[in-house]
Amino acid sequence: MRILIRRTFFNTTIIIGLLSIVLVAEACKHEKKDGVVSGKAADTTDQTKDLGWPREIIKDGDTLTYYQPQVDDWKDFKILSARVAFSLKPKGEKEALGVASISAETMVDKENHTVYLKKIGADDVRFPALDDTRSAKMTGLFKELVPKSGDPISVDRVMADLEKGKIQTKAVAVKNDPPPIFYSQKPAILLIVEGNPVLAPIEKNSMQYVVNTNWDLFFEKTSKSYYLLVDHMWLTSKDLKGNWTLTTKLPADMDKLPSGENFDEVKKMIPPKVGGVAPNIFFSSSPAELILVEGDPKFVKIPNTQLMYIDNTDNDVFASEQNGLYYVLLSGRWFSSKSLTGPWVYAGNSLPADFTKIPEDSPRGNVLASVPGTQQASDAVMLAQIPTTAVVNKAEVEKKVKVNYDGTPVFKPISGTSLQYATNTQEKVIKVGDLYYLCFQGVWFMSTTATGPWKTADSVPKEIYTIPPSSPVYNVTYVTQTNATPTTVESSTTGGYLGVFVIGMALGACLTYGTGYYYPPYVYWGPYPYPVYRPWPCTYGAGVVYNPWTGGYVAGRRVYGPYGAAGTSAWYNPVTGRYGRSASVQGWYGGRTVAQAYNPWTGGYAATSQGHNAYAQWGSSVATRGGQWVQTGHVTTRYGTTTGYRTSSGQSGVVTHGINGGTSVRTNNGIYAGKDGNVYRKDNNGNWQHYNNKDGGWTQAGTLGSTQHKPATAGTNQQRPAQTADADRQRNLAGKTEQHPSIPERTGSNPIGGTGGVQREPENRGFQNPTNEHTFQNLDHSVSARERGQTQTERFQRQGRAGGFRRH
Repeated sequence: MRILIRRTFFNTTIIIGLLSIVLVAEACKHEKKDGVVSGKAADTTDQTKDLGWPREIIKDGDTLTYYQPQVDDWKDFKILSARVAFSLKPKGEKEALGVASISAETMVDKENHTVYLKKIGADDVRFPALDDTRSAKMTGLFKELVPKSGDPISVDRVMADLEKGKIQTKAVAVKNDPPPIFYSQKPAILLIVEGNPVLAPIEKNSMQYVVNTNWDLFFEKTSKSYYLLVDHMWLTSKDLKGNWTLTTKLPADMDKLPSGENFDEVKKMIPPKVGGVAPNIFFSSSPAELILVEGDPKFVKIPNTQLMYIDNTDNDVFASEQNGLYYVLLSGRWFSSKSLTGPWVYAGNSLPADFTKIPEDSPRGNVLASVPGTQQASDAVMLAQIPTTAVVNKAEVEKKVKVNYDGTPVFKPISGTSLQYATNTQEKVIKVGDLYYLCFQGVWFMSTTATGPWKTADSVPKEIYTIPPSSPVYNVTYVTQTNATPTTVESSTTGGYLGVFVIGMALGACLTYGTGYYYPPYVYWGPYPYPVYRPWPCTYGAGVVYNPWTGGYVAGRRVYGPYGAAGTSAWYNPVTGRYGRSASVQGWYGGRTVAQAYNPWTGGYAATSQGHNAYAQWGSSVATRGGQWVQTGHVTTRYGTTTGYRTSSGQSGVVTHGINGGTSVRTNNGIYAGKDGNVYRKDNNGNWQHYNNKDGGWTQAGTLGSTQHKPATAGTNQQRPAQTADADRQRNLAGKTEQHPSIPERTGSNPIGGTGGVQREPENRGFQNPTNEHTFQNLDHSVSARERGQTQTERFQRQGRAGGFRRH
């Protein structure tokens, strides 16, 4: 028996490798000998990609081609119900077209925008107008060939299929009070020191540095002066709120700063360089924001609206000609003012309708995700609710978990509950009665003591999910644990764990970053001369902007300093006696790239995911996410394990190599499964056609965009349009190319060689009977959904190819 890999040739409307932020790079190196494509092992990144639809499976000469699932429901984002159109050609027989109602469990890798289907079951399989005998045989063959697990599909395609209003959204009671908002038309920075300065000594040095700030800020005790490094310039002042002046003279001990990550970048700026213009320094003792415009505002009119935006700023600032107000978007919240200098008030419930008319390709199109009532806002809310799931190896995670307290564990009551949380540790430990629960890097643990040992929790007490947003440990309510076995448990996180929350507005739901509550930092002076400073995540002070391609927020602009927020990841190591710090959300010092993806809500670093992946630090052998679940052999069917391939012509696909069989991606995704159990396509004129297996051809059924069902045209052989699967396939068999029609021509006889028999009346299980207006409304929705899903996945990949989200 021979493994057959079908070579496919993509047309110009299909983009290779649509479905993952990780691009296919050197997936295989191939040679072509006598028309046969051979290759070395594929790159594992190809294994986990949905590279397009339809897909084709070949086994023992039988061929199944199945089209993109049309999603009807995604219950709790865990159980997916869908319809699938397919064609099935048994070896030596004619093709028949059918539809199947399927259900599957899902596992989501949001970092790569991919949903993996597992435990796929075909609940109802139909072959329109096929007799019972042949239908039963073909149903059995379909169920044998269809993948049982591991099939990837873009999360963008799934979301596009789900109709608005079907997904229930629970808004969070966040605070929307405006922070201090500064405005400048001259070069400026925002210096945030949370509360009073927390001064830490430097080894063998008389200088001290300020821990609770977002800049390199030092204090010289003798002169009682502060020294601030901004880019390549040094500024000095005796008062944090006072005037700052340029200086080229630093205290002598600045030359004695120790080597290491803390000060290597600072030492490069000693001695101070001559020249430069000192920026304005805006000081705040609490999280704040800065609107920085480069000179006089340059307003750009948005077509077909009464809105303008300021072009010469990194902020999202708009002016409404309708009401004369300015609007600014900060951490997903809209604020308005009569003047750019303020005062600002929350405006999320009174946003002018023209905001919904901002073009998606506008330089300010990114704000649409924060405009209630838009498709982009709906997508963002849905994406935030979709869980990222990891299969956790209990024994391995328990080896890695440890909680350090600053002294004896101290617990504080959580308002409105009987729970308490630990205040003197960077970990999130919740006391529930006599037990302790720890949420560590997206996994729940429990113990009978506050210090452990910690065992993986099979479930989590319901009361934990009543913790209010006013608590600094609120984000743990977005972590769940299910499907426990003696060795593993499935842990899932949604957007709230990463600081992304859904809020209700007058016109619909939107996402915001942070709860809006201010959680004062924790400062501990123990037996060492070093302070321990543990701030909680802040809603403002880092210039966060929503990234639609990851579903999270990215942060950090030069005006906010090299540490993104006020020392969020500063720490003291009592073992070494050293104080440390690194960029808290996103830095622009070249030497601190590892910290660019630090997420203050989870305390985790994820260098490639912009803080989006809660499980990155565990390692794939400990917490296996969606893509790794496929790569590591968790998806194994009777056909083998999933691998990737790339042909010598650059085509990419998913191939299932086993004892016998193979899956590849083909072109043309224009075949649909109707809710009435029929197979549909549209012709070149936009009319709906349905397929009749008995006659072996397509007949007119309706008009695209119309709810009127047109009767079939009897006795006509419709010409197959170019958009459908009529293009002759090419099969490469040991150098020999064979051609055969993808859909049988209408012959008036049974297309698979039967006697005709009794026409089968489909049972009313997964489908609706008879064909009605709703059938065509649903088909119209499926067409637009596929187009949007295709567009969004293409955009997602372009962002990946360009290196991620860019503000401009």
